Amino acid sequence: MTTATASLAARSVSRIGYGALQLERLHDRRGEAVALLRHAVELGVDHVDTAEFYGFGFANDVIREALRPQDGVLVVTKVGADPNPGGELPLRLAQRPEQLRASVEDNLRSLGLDRLPVVNLRRLDSGPGLRPEGDQVVDLDDQLAVMTALRDEGKIGAIGLSSITLDVLRRALPAGIVCVQNAYSLVSRDDEDMLQLCAAEGIAWVPFFPLGGASPGLPKVTDEPAVHAVAESLGVTPSLVGLAWLLHHAPNVLLIPGTADAAHLEANIAVGGIALDAAALATLDGIESRSNEVLIG
Repeated sequence: MTTATASLAARSVSRIGYGALQLERLHDRRGEAVALLRHAVELGVDHVDTAEFYGFGFANDVIREALRPQDGVLVVTKVGADPNPGGELPLRLAQRPEQLRASVEDNLRSLGLDRLPVVNLRRLDSGPGLRPEGDQVVDLDDQLAVMTALRDEGKIGAIGLSSITLDVLRRALPAGIVCVQNAYSLVSRDDEDMLQLCAAEGIAWVPFFPLGGASPGLPKVTDEPAVHAVAESLGVTPSLVGLAWLLHHAPNVLLIPGTADAAHLEANIAVGGIALDAAALATLDGIESRSNEVLIG
């Protein structure tokens, strides 16, 4: 069995948190969104991942309304992109130091906090998605300088990184990194060396796109016959097998599956109770890893 908790920013949190991106599906049903997040807390979720650009601020507004200080939930947000209403894509890059600072201030306001517990710097060096161009190509040292200044000022508690390369992580380690968010799944294990470095350094590994398939043409965990075979033997869905594998694979993995459905939320949180024996793990580990690199925009 997997352990129930892991360390994030010097706190012990449940290994299964909640990613707030899907809350925007409830944009016209705000009460349901608040109730869903309250239900997550009741089920033991104490780590919520968000961003100002999720639903153009809607996710942060719901978090502000739903969470109470006594809930003890660790809220992790990210900077490096801002909402872009009316644009071809719903977000625009915001990599420059002054933009990172402004994004922190925006998150403080929308979440109603005096201090953001953890802020991920979304670098966009790797994984599927956009790449910085022009004045959005910013040196890591300049970005870390403003992030550490914000930490020294008490506006953020700890610094994480997102969509980075192994070299960037190594360069950033002296700044005191507490978590890394990269695209990673059973079928896309490009960053295995980075995961292992994080484990050695006590850094939480928080995979996004944990089931692959971020864009058309990219591999999906649920397309693998071996995953279906293990799922059938356990009486669970292939998606849950993909999530369970991540928990079994390394002790520093934290999951942040998102959903707008209460039943799906309950199933995701129950992943921690799925035991994968040595034979199942060997079957899953034998699945070929393919690249998750694709550029959009």
